[in-house]
Amino acid sequence: MIYKIVHTTIYTYTKYVELTPHIVRLRPRSDAFQTLQNFAIDVVPEPKGISAIVDLNGNDVLKLWFDEPTKELKIKVSSQVETYCNNPFNYLLEPWAMRLPIADYPAPILRHLQPYIEGRVDPAAVQLAQEIWHGSRGEVLTFLSDLNQRIYRTCRYTIRETGAAFPPGITWRQQAGSCRDLTVLFMEACRAMGLATRFVSGYQEGDLNNSDRHLHAWAEVYLPGGGWRGYDPTQNLAISDRNIALVSSAIPEYASPINGSFRGRGASSHMKYDLSIEKLC
Repeated sequence: MIYKIVHTTIYTYTKYVELTPHIVRLRPRSDAFQTLQNFAIDVVPEPKGISAIVDLNGNDVLKLWFDEPTKELKIKVSSQVETYCNNPFNYLLEPWAMRLPIADYPAPILRHLQPYIEGRVDPAAVQLAQEIWHGSRGEVLTFLSDLNQRIYRTCRYTIRETGAAFPPGITWRQQAGSCRDLTVLFMEACRAMGLATRFVSGYQEGDLNNSDRHLHAWAEVYLPGGGWRGYDPTQNLAISDRNIALVSSAIPEYASPINGSFRGRGASSHMKYDLSIEKLC
């Protein structure tokens, strides 16, 4: 699949403000499953400087800094991406990684994966993981499929444009959440079983005839023998060539599309965006 994506974000301020440096995480990644063919960014007001950097998670991001007060910030990103993964299950698991909980990672692999496994896991996610584990008889791929399906069938999808992901306990108790809320619930349930996970921000093909488009989020699970593999509990899907990944991180906040702030006494801000996704072939 080849997709053309135009994503415009506009911040308006009630007074002239000074902008702090901004991090933009809207450059689609290139890896075994997708290739970024074209990329352009247009920023108004024109930044004093733009720096392309690779962050701690290996993501290609942009840092913008400014030197003039403004009442509006507009960031327009245009991308063309080709995706390849038409079979998300085309891999061979390592024999020691077929059953849960995984507790026998070889030491070199465990050292690499610790940031994606460690951390406090919400008790609600632990209980959910144990229920799914019991029903799946500890089989890794069955567990992931059943967990994906349980969250999808139980939780109502809601749109919440801003704010951090809710703790899994809140999402599970309310049986509702945004895509990032459902993703964090999925991640913590996986971590309770010793599976390394990371948060992914990106786009999905969805209904190409619907002009109401949104950024999307899903999880990637590290499967020894298969590498990082995506699961989307919002759609009950294993990720294939109809998703376009931007960035990923063990910490969801480090996958947010734009980070930055402003200085201005008594000033407030409003954000709006426009997103178009066109499938070229």
